[in-house]
Amino acid sequence: MDADAFRRALGSFPSGVTIATTTDAAGEAWGITVSAFCSVSLSPPLVLFCPAVSARSHDVLKRAERYAINVLRPEHRTLALRFATPGADKFARAGFRTEGGVPVLPSALVSLVCRASAQYDAGDHSILVGEVESVQVHDGQPLMYFDREFRELSPAPLVGPPGRVDRYRDRPLFETDDTDGSNAA
Repeated sequence: MDADAFRRALGSFPSGVTIATTTDAAGEAWGITVSAFCSVSLSPPLVLFCPAVSARSHDVLKRAERYAINVLRPEHRTLALRFATPGADKFARAGFRTEGGVPVLPSALVSLVCRASAQYDAGDHSILVGEVESVQVHDGQPLMYFDREFRELSPAPLVGPPGRVDRYRDRPLFETDDTDGSNAA
């Protein structure tokens, strides 16, 4: 298989951008930018992320009993680049605070503090599964990664089928004109 074609194929799938953080046994903060993050289960609440084995923070994250996943906003683009850069002073003036013994970014769109649940070796990455112990959610838009670049979501949502309700905000996802059931867009 052509490695460049595979890389281009994966770059065609947009993903959110997160920073995974933890502390080591000496209390030093560690972190890495991760786009391979997803939910696993609602009950129990499980998420996973996949740090590269080559990352300096990989072994610390793999041994961690707790870590945080911070979902970034578009204004965190520079912070995402810093946490993706080996040897950078990642936490300098970044605004992290400690929660549950791990660094959490209060300005993140979402912060999840997790207890390590399972881990799997997967080629040049590891799959780390964590049970979510606490969550902070703020309004706003996520920072996205697509086609090897950071992106922002369009402010215009796609129109859904008639009658769909945003279950998180208890309001229609779109307006209808109530005459023929069509969208009034």
